[in-house]
Amino acid sequence: MADQKRDYYEVLGVAKTASDDELKKAYRKLAKQYHPDMNPGNAEAEARFKEINEAYEVLSDKDKRAKYDQFGHAGVDPNFGGGGFGGFDMGDIDLGDIFGSFFGGGFGGFGGQRRADPNAPQRGSSLRASITISFAEAMAGCSKELSLTRTESCDTCHGTGCAPGTTAEVCSTCRGTGQVRIQRGAGGFAFSTSAPCSKCRGTGKIIHQPCADCRGAGQMRRQRKIKVRVPAGIDHGQTISMRGQGNGGLNGGPAGDLLVVVAVTPDPRFERDGSDLYTVHTVSFTQAVLGGEIQIEGIDGTIKHNLPAGTQPGSQITLRGKGAPNVNGRGRGDLYVTIQVQVPTNLTGQQKDALLAYAEAMGEGSPAPTPVKDFFKKKKK
Repeated sequence: MADQKRDYYEVLGVAKTASDDELKKAYRKLAKQYHPDMNPGNAEAEARFKEINEAYEVLSDKDKRAKYDQFGHAGVDPNFGGGGFGGFDMGDIDLGDIFGSFFGGGFGGFGGQRRADPNAPQRGSSLRASITISFAEAMAGCSKELSLTRTESCDTCHGTGCAPGTTAEVCSTCRGTGQVRIQRGAGGFAFSTSAPCSKCRGTGKIIHQPCADCRGAGQMRRQRKIKVRVPAGIDHGQTISMRGQGNGGLNGGPAGDLLVVVAVTPDPRFERDGSDLYTVHTVSFTQAVLGGEIQIEGIDGTIKHNLPAGTQPGSQITLRGKGAPNVNGRGRGDLYVTIQVQVPTNLTGQQKDALLAYAEAMGEGSPAPTPVKDFFKKKKK
């Protein structure tokens, strides 16, 4: 039986009614926390990261989530939970054969069921990889090269598994189906089941002269370097899907995909929320009071902005279209700038006199200290 898996909603720490945005927010937070690059050498964090990715891959897909909500892990993972029914292995029993022997092939359509041709084209499996890029690379887009090992069709036999100039023979036992019928009886009933053919090992064909390079497998494992184009605006934890860059297919089937998870290292100058960016800009006391042109640091360089006179500490400026690019290439987000006022320290005597003159001109003066007793009386009232 397969190992017990945790509930995907529990893995992401969200309710079963969580919206797509809530799922995405929870995933980003956890993926950033447990990413292997943030926890080098931590096997537990790496396992947690894989668990988080698996949960989000299912719950972020509308169809997969519906199946998971209805059937649990068995709805999205056919290998989950093992198999067993009445002491028989369900992987070896053909339900069509059972109902066909009882009802002559007319029970709910089971009698007409046929197993897939083992020699039909089969799509290759997908591969997963990860890359780490800087915040600047995520904003501008970049290209990265990664190394991976994948299965590919043998160049010598072109995937047939046969030595050049030879062909495979159709299995005479199963007649190319890869399955044989086995008659069984139990409790006074007789029924037939299907099992992989032992002569051809379920392939439906027999190779008398196997290819010397792949030894009859038709595929070989090769080390490849793949160039990954990272689009501008990609966010931490997002996945790039590269069609046809996964494991090679069987019997002339198409190759699987390569799924590249992107990790973006944080930038101390900016915080990101979707395509919007947040930063802090410090101005002097004089600039805040008098206003004037300031230069704000953005992802494309400095941005000139006219600061109004009398700007208060904590004020926020919105710079439209100066945020992160949308990963789909449609426009950009906004840049939100919080103004921080720097209070001067270590003033010279001349500077202090000037500041006191300013205070006096503003009518601030130096009020007499309030006695402690009078202060508490006022607070009590």
